[in-house]
Amino acid sequence: MIDCRAASKSYASQPVLRGIDLVVEPGICALLGANGAGKSTLLRLLSGLEEPDDGSVFIDGLGFRDHPVEIRRNLGVLPEGLGLFESLTIIENLMAIGPIYGLTKSETAARATNLLGLFELTQGRHTVARNCSFGMRKKTALAMALLHRPKVLLLDEPFEGIDPSSSAVIEMLLGQLSSDGATILLTSHILSIVQKIATRVVILRHGRIESDFNPPTINEEVEEVYFNIVGKPQPEVLDWLGS
Repeated sequence: MIDCRAASKSYASQPVLRGIDLVVEPGICALLGANGAGKSTLLRLLSGLEEPDDGSVFIDGLGFRDHPVEIRRNLGVLPEGLGLFESLTIIENLMAIGPIYGLTKSETAARATNLLGLFELTQGRHTVARNCSFGMRKKTALAMALLHRPKVLLLDEPFEGIDPSSSAVIEMLLGQLSSDGATILLTSHILSIVQKIATRVVILRHGRIESDFNPPTINEEVEEVYFNIVGKPQPEVLDWLGS
Protein backbone atom coordinates (compact mmCIF):
# COMPACT_ATOMS: atom_id res chain seq x y z
CA MET A 1 0.00 0.00 0.00
CA ILE A 2 2.91 2.36 0.75
CA ASP A 3 5.73 2.37 -1.77
CA CYS A 4 8.66 4.74 -1.32
CA ARG A 5 11.39 4.44 -3.96
CA ALA A 6 14.85 5.99 -3.52
CA ALA A 7 13.29 9.05 -1.85
CA SER A 8 15.66 11.81 -0.79
CA LYS A 9 15.02 15.16 0.85
CA SER A 10 17.26 18.03 1.90
CA TYR A 11 16.67 21.34 3.63
CA ALA A 12 19.13 24.20 3.05
CA SER A 13 21.48 21.72 1.35
CA GLN A 14 21.42 19.52 4.46
CA PRO A 15 20.37 15.93 3.61
CA VAL A 16 17.56 14.63 5.82
CA LEU A 17 16.53 11.52 3.87
CA ARG A 18 19.05 9.65 1.76
CA GLY A 19 17.56 7.31 -0.83
CA ILE A 20 14.82 5.64 1.22
CA ASP A 21 13.37 2.43 -0.25
CA LEU A 22 10.40 1.28 1.80
CA VAL A 23 7.35 -0.83 0.99
CA VAL A 24 4.74 -1.16 3.74
CA GLU A 25 1.94 -3.71 3.49
CA PRO A 26 -1.15 -4.05 5.73
CA GLY A 27 -0.21 -4.21 9.41
CA ILE A 28 1.37 -1.85 11.93
CA CYS A 29 4.83 -0.65 10.96
CA ALA A 30 6.66 1.45 13.56
CA LEU A 31 9.20 3.96 12.28
CA LEU A 32 11.84 4.58 14.95
CA GLY A 33 14.89 6.77 15.26
CA ALA A 34 16.48 9.56 17.25
CA ASN A 35 15.33 13.16 16.88
CA GLY A 36 16.45 14.39 13.49
CA ALA A 37 16.68 10.91 11.95
CA GLY A 38 14.13 11.85 9.27
CA LYS A 39 10.96 10.18 10.56
CA SER A 40 8.60 13.17 10.34
CA THR A 41 10.08 14.21 7.01
CA LEU A 42 9.38 10.76 5.58
CA LEU A 43 5.78 10.94 6.80
CA ARG A 44 5.38 14.35 5.16
CA LEU A 45 6.55 12.92 1.84
CA LEU A 46 4.24 9.93 2.17
CA SER A 47 1.26 12.14 3.03
CA GLY A 48 1.84 14.47 0.09
CA LEU A 49 2.58 17.50 2.26
CA GLU A 50 6.00 17.74 0.59
CA GLU A 51 7.63 16.28 -2.50
CA PRO A 52 10.89 14.35 -2.48
CA ASP A 53 13.88 16.02 -4.12
CA ASP A 54 14.64 12.69 -5.79
CA GLY A 55 12.79 9.42 -5.99
CA SER A 56 9.05 8.78 -5.85
CA VAL A 57 6.21 7.94 -3.49
CA PHE A 58 3.10 5.88 -4.21
CA ILE A 59 0.05 5.12 -2.09
CA ASP A 60 -1.91 2.09 -3.26
CA GLY A 61 -0.10 2.36 -6.60
CA LEU A 62 -1.01 6.03 -7.14
CA GLY A 63 1.18 9.15 -7.14
CA PHE A 64 0.18 12.49 -5.62
CA ARG A 65 0.83 14.54 -8.75
CA ASP A 66 -1.72 12.65 -10.83
CA HIS A 67 -4.16 11.36 -8.19
CA PRO A 68 -4.18 13.68 -5.15
CA VAL A 69 -7.93 13.42 -4.47
CA GLU A 70 -8.12 9.64 -4.83
CA ILE A 71 -5.14 9.15 -2.51
CA ARG A 72 -6.41 11.48 0.21
CA ARG A 73 -9.83 9.81 0.26
CA ASN A 74 -8.09 6.61 1.42
CA LEU A 75 -5.42 8.25 3.58
CA GLY A 76 -5.61 9.30 7.22
CA VAL A 77 -2.83 11.54 8.53
CA LEU A 78 -1.86 12.65 12.03
CA PRO A 79 0.78 15.27 11.17
CA GLU A 80 3.51 16.60 13.41
CA GLY A 81 1.68 19.95 13.76
CA LEU A 82 -1.74 18.23 14.23
CA GLY A 83 -3.46 20.32 11.52
CA LEU A 84 -6.43 21.51 13.58
CA PHE A 85 -8.71 24.40 12.70
CA GLU A 86 -7.71 26.48 15.71
CA SER A 87 -10.78 28.72 15.82
CA LEU A 88 -13.23 25.79 15.68
CA THR A 89 -14.36 23.61 18.57
CA ILE A 90 -13.46 19.93 18.77
CA ILE A 91 -16.79 18.81 17.34
CA GLU A 92 -16.68 21.52 14.67
CA ASN A 93 -13.27 20.26 13.55
CA LEU A 94 -14.70 16.79 13.03
CA MET A 95 -17.87 18.04 11.34
CA ALA A 96 -15.77 20.18 8.99
CA ILE A 97 -13.47 17.36 7.91
CA GLY A 98 -16.13 14.70 7.25
CA PRO A 99 -17.56 16.14 3.99
CA ILE A 100 -14.04 16.62 2.63
CA TYR A 101 -13.74 12.82 2.70
CA GLY A 102 -17.17 12.31 1.14
CA LEU A 103 -19.12 11.58 4.33
CA THR A 104 -22.64 12.91 4.75
CA LYS A 105 -23.47 15.22 7.64
CA SER A 106 -25.31 12.43 9.48
CA GLU A 107 -22.46 9.95 8.91
CA THR A 108 -19.95 12.48 10.17
CA ALA A 109 -22.03 13.29 13.26
CA ALA A 110 -22.50 9.61 14.16
CA ARG A 111 -18.83 8.73 13.72
CA ALA A 112 -17.70 11.88 15.53
CA THR A 113 -19.91 11.00 18.50
CA ASN A 114 -18.40 7.50 18.63
CA LEU A 115 -14.81 8.75 18.46
CA LEU A 116 -15.31 11.52 21.00
CA GLY A 117 -16.76 8.97 23.39
CA LEU A 118 -13.84 6.58 22.91
CA PHE A 119 -11.29 9.34 23.46
CA GLU A 120 -13.14 10.83 26.45
CA LEU A 121 -13.66 14.12 24.63
CA THR A 122 -17.44 14.28 24.86
CA GLN A 123 -17.52 16.79 27.73
CA GLY A 124 -14.98 19.05 26.04
CA ARG A 125 -16.44 18.80 22.54
CA HIS A 126 -17.46 22.48 22.51
CA THR A 127 -13.99 23.72 23.54
CA VAL A 128 -12.19 25.77 20.89
CA ALA A 129 -9.13 23.91 19.65
CA ARG A 130 -6.62 26.60 20.59
CA ASN A 131 -7.85 26.44 24.19
CA CYS A 132 -7.50 22.66 24.50
CA SER A 133 -4.74 20.85 26.35
CA PHE A 134 -2.07 19.15 24.24
CA GLY A 135 -3.60 15.74 24.90
CA MET A 136 -7.07 16.89 23.86
CA ARG A 137 -5.62 18.42 20.69
CA LYS A 138 -3.73 15.24 19.86
CA LYS A 139 -6.82 13.07 20.35
CA THR A 140 -8.93 15.44 18.24
CA ALA A 141 -6.41 15.28 15.41
CA LEU A 142 -6.30 11.49 15.64
CA ALA A 143 -10.10 11.33 15.55
CA MET A 144 -10.01 13.45 12.38
CA ALA A 145 -7.54 11.01 10.82
CA LEU A 146 -9.75 8.03 11.66
CA LEU A 147 -13.12 9.57 10.82
CA HIS A 148 -13.37 8.33 7.19
CA ARG A 149 -12.04 4.85 8.01
CA PRO A 150 -8.96 5.15 5.74
CA LYS A 151 -7.08 2.22 4.21
CA VAL A 152 -3.73 3.83 5.01
CA LEU A 153 -2.82 5.67 8.22
CA LEU A 154 0.30 7.83 8.69
CA LEU A 155 0.60 8.77 12.35
CA ASP A 156 3.32 11.01 13.77
CA GLU A 157 3.72 10.22 17.48
CA PRO A 158 0.10 9.16 18.17
CA PHE A 159 0.89 8.24 21.81
CA GLU A 160 2.85 11.37 22.75
CA GLY A 161 1.11 13.38 25.48
CA ILE A 162 -1.76 10.88 25.73
CA ASP A 163 -3.10 9.60 29.06
CA PRO A 164 -2.86 5.84 29.77
CA SER A 165 -6.59 5.17 29.25
CA SER A 166 -6.64 6.84 25.86
CA SER A 167 -3.37 5.13 24.92
CA ALA A 168 -5.02 1.78 25.56
CA VAL A 169 -7.96 2.81 23.37
CA ILE A 170 -5.62 3.88 20.56
CA GLU A 171 -3.76 0.57 20.78
CA MET A 172 -7.08 -1.27 20.49
CA LEU A 173 -8.27 0.80 17.53
CA LEU A 174 -5.01 0.40 15.62
CA GLY A 175 -5.02 -3.33 16.26
CA GLN A 176 -8.60 -3.58 15.00
CA LEU A 177 -7.84 -1.56 11.87
CA SER A 178 -4.75 -3.65 11.20
CA SER A 179 -6.71 -6.88 11.56
CA ASP A 180 -9.25 -5.49 9.07
CA GLY A 181 -6.51 -4.91 6.47
CA ALA A 182 -5.41 -1.32 7.06
CA THR A 183 -1.82 -0.24 6.48
CA ILE A 184 -0.50 1.77 9.43
CA LEU A 185 2.86 3.55 9.56
CA LEU A 186 3.54 5.36 12.82
CA THR A 187 6.43 7.03 14.58
CA SER A 188 6.95 6.67 18.30
CA HIS A 189 9.57 7.11 21.00
CA ILE A 190 7.62 4.83 23.37
CA LEU A 191 9.37 1.53 22.73
CA SER A 192 7.21 -0.45 25.15
CA ILE A 193 4.11 0.34 23.07
CA VAL A 194 5.95 -0.44 19.85
CA GLN A 195 6.93 -3.81 21.32
CA LYS A 196 3.26 -4.60 21.96
CA ILE A 197 1.57 -3.48 18.76
CA ALA A 198 4.06 -3.36 15.88
CA THR A 199 4.13 -6.18 13.32
CA ARG A 200 7.20 -4.56 11.75
CA VAL A 201 9.86 -2.10 12.92
CA VAL A 202 11.99 0.16 10.72
CA ILE A 203 14.80 2.16 12.32
CA LEU A 204 16.16 5.30 10.67
CA ARG A 205 19.58 6.73 11.41
CA HIS A 206 20.98 9.82 9.70
CA GLY A 207 18.31 9.63 6.99
CA ARG A 208 18.92 5.98 6.09
CA ILE A 209 17.20 2.73 7.01
CA GLU A 210 19.54 0.94 9.43
CA SER A 211 17.26 -1.94 10.46
CA ASP A 212 14.01 -3.50 9.26
CA PHE A 213 12.59 -6.44 11.19
CA ASN A 214 9.47 -8.16 12.51
CA PRO A 215 9.47 -8.19 16.34
CA PRO A 216 7.77 -11.62 16.68
CA THR A 217 10.50 -13.28 14.58
CA ILE A 218 13.53 -12.16 16.61
CA ASN A 219 14.71 -13.02 20.09
CA GLU A 220 15.79 -9.49 20.96
CA GLU A 221 13.50 -6.83 22.41
CA VAL A 222 12.78 -3.77 20.28
CA GLU A 223 14.57 -1.61 22.85
CA GLU A 224 17.70 -3.77 22.62
CA VAL A 225 17.78 -3.58 18.81
CA TYR A 226 17.14 0.16 18.93
CA PHE A 227 20.00 0.96 21.30
CA ASN A 228 22.35 -1.37 19.44
CA ILE A 229 21.83 0.87 16.40
CA VAL A 230 21.55 4.39 17.82
CA GLY A 231 23.83 3.79 20.79
CA LYS A 232 23.10 3.31 24.48
CA PRO A 233 23.06 6.63 26.35
CA GLN A 234 25.89 7.10 28.84
CA PRO A 235 25.12 10.49 30.38
CA GLU A 236 27.66 12.26 32.51
CA VAL A 237 26.50 12.69 36.08
CA LEU A 238 26.13 16.40 36.90
CA ASP A 239 27.34 16.96 40.44
CA TRP A 240 25.37 20.15 40.82
CA LEU A 241 22.09 18.28 40.29
CA GLY A 242 22.81 15.96 43.19
CA SER A 243 22.31 16.52 46.86
